[in-house]
Amino acid sequence: MIIKRNFWYWPAAQDRTLHIYLPDNYYHTDERYPVSYFFDGHNLFYDQDATFGTCWGMKNFLDSWHKDMIIVGMECSHDGDSRLSEYCPYDKKWHGNLIRGIGEETFQWIINDVKPAIDREYRTWPHREATAIGGSSMGGIMAAYGVIRHNDVFSKAASVSTGWFWNIASFRRTLASSNINPDTRIWMSWGEHEAGKAPRSGDPETQTKEARSARKFSSELNERGADTQIYFQRGGGHREADWSRQVPLFMNYLWCNQRP
Repeated sequence: MIIKRNFWYWPAAQDRTLHIYLPDNYYHTDERYPVSYFFDGHNLFYDQDATFGTCWGMKNFLDSWHKDMIIVGMECSHDGDSRLSEYCPYDKKWHGNLIRGIGEETFQWIINDVKPAIDREYRTWPHREATAIGGSSMGGIMAAYGVIRHNDVFSKAASVSTGWFWNIASFRRTLASSNINPDTRIWMSWGEHEAGKAPRSGDPETQTKEARSARKFSSELNERGADTQIYFQRGGGHREADWSRQVPLFMNYLWCNQRP
């Protein structure tokens, strides 16, 4: 079942909608559940809620998956460039304009407001080993940043279509100042049609700037003790329809240690 509720987002002094998935048998058991938090929550469950009319199909997947869990999808602002600011922990140039990233404030909201409310109002396992973060595009940047910077809260991250090449220097600075628990798992993916061109006769899975950046940073994460899964989506683009095909792959990797 999906519950929608407004939740006060103090960094912008506005409400944000939470899209909460509960297992269908939630009210018929006393079981507790792990929780995955996702950015762009409106794109997770229903096509009619998704920005571009296609969702990730997360509900259909979870309804038939062997592992029960709670999903908390956090909707972003849909006003102008507000999403870019909310979902970036670093200041960035965007189309010639400087975007002041308030992603760390967003994480303080998640950690200090959203997560405590979810743990208080639903039967969760609140410890870090049962808590994941995920997202795509700007949400992928946030997922990667969150599992590194706030590794004491999140043990797993689905970092989808993150743009590793464009953010590698910032990620390295964050990693250098963070402690990484060796049980950390990070899904690192990108699609063929969003990664730029490979050199002539080069394989886009390994030879684009994005591929080299992702692979190098994956090695750096491994050196710090984290487990990573690199996934190149051949034919994949920067869109929900392609990301939806990764859902079973990253969920099984993060929660069941099954590699594609």
